[in-house]
Amino acid sequence: MENVWFLAAVWVGLALVATLLAIWLKVSTALSEIVVGTVAQLVIGVVVGPNALGSSSAWVSFLAGTGAIVLTFLAGAELDPDVFRVKWRESLVVGLASFGAPFLGAAAAARWLLGWEVGASWLAGVALSTTSVAVVYAVMLELGFNTTEYGKAMLAACFVTDLGTVLALGIIFSPFTFRTPVFVAACAALFALLPVVTPRFFRRYGGRVSELETKFILLALFAMGGLAIWAGSEPVLPAYVIGMLLAGSVGRDHGLIRRLRTLTFGLLTPFYFIRAGSFVSVPALVAAPMVFVVLFVAKMVSKLGGVFPAVRAFRYAPQEGLYYTLMMSTGLTFGTISALFGLGHGVIDPGQYSHLVAAVIGSAVIPTLIANAFFMPVHLRPSELPEAELAPSVPGAAGKEAENVWLVSEKCQGNGSSAQQ
Repeated sequence: MENVWFLAAVWVGLALVATLLAIWLKVSTALSEIVVGTVAQLVIGVVVGPNALGSSSAWVSFLAGTGAIVLTFLAGAELDPDVFRVKWRESLVVGLASFGAPFLGAAAAARWLLGWEVGASWLAGVALSTTSVAVVYAVMLELGFNTTEYGKAMLAACFVTDLGTVLALGIIFSPFTFRTPVFVAACAALFALLPVVTPRFFRRYGGRVSELETKFILLALFAMGGLAIWAGSEPVLPAYVIGMLLAGSVGRDHGLIRRLRTLTFGLLTPFYFIRAGSFVSVPALVAAPMVFVVLFVAKMVSKLGGVFPAVRAFRYAPQEGLYYTLMMSTGLTFGTISALFGLGHGVIDPGQYSHLVAAVIGSAVIPTLIANAFFMPVHLRPSELPEAELAPSVPGAAGKEAENVWLVSEKCQGNGSSAQQ
């Protein structure tokens, strides 16, 4: 028992260090946690032993898995149904292009340029097809684009992209057995009932100190996650859809979202991202740096080639289209989840996992820096940013702090109208 508590203190200490680094360096907390996990595993492994960090222990795996599930739910809950009613055609075209082009491009590069097996190549396509909703949302919020049709369309397209990633992960890698129809039928029944039952149930019994709402959501997520594992699928798949279905009710409950964020980002996601980083093999990256280069370039080229023409089809100016395209090229959470899924199920080996995660991290940082430095469409920004739009308490804004490329609240309070990044 003493060892368990001591090990827990080590993990929380690493999470605290990662948070401080994110604040000092003005980078994503999730990115910082992955890097800290990689360095910690390397250092502790040399000093104490290869398994001293306990990344594969049952309780660490449970907390990390719960973090991934709840984080995925929150990502789905960020969906604004009103956006699709206004920009549904553009969102579908751009979102599908943003998913399809890098999915096929990265898979082809992994198969024919790197010589990976078929399963590993498809997994690379899935992991590198993502767009980080959180990175895009953070930048849109900071610059005021979230109040414009331009920013809302971009956010809606992000959700379409990630939905394609989630579906591809489930369809390609889930074994089709007699359990599959049972899982699909259970999902269909739950997905039909939840949007009807949840708001009424919360109005009747919610609003109490006992946090009934949180327990209800966790029950649905755990139950469907368990059923997904039983069917040979991945728990994050139903979690994302549940979040999307409840976006119109749970997603607009500011207090509930804030409490879920506290649980998720205060305790759960550090275990997930630090654990994900601990599986990265630095020697594998050093031994074959060109693998990282091929994967990163494959994602960037295919994203640019697929998204830019789709954006331009809706009559955006070249600068607006390039900024749109570069922001759609970012990725982090779902890319990491997909890579960790592949590692856990034996689809990819530790070396391939290390290169995939490195490429995902690169795609979270480099396109954002280029977009904001050279292609920002400042003429589309509101002349005055309302205070309500800048506050970090906007529903779901802080819920995306696990992926924020910039410290939104700090920068907005200090220089809310600045276009500098």
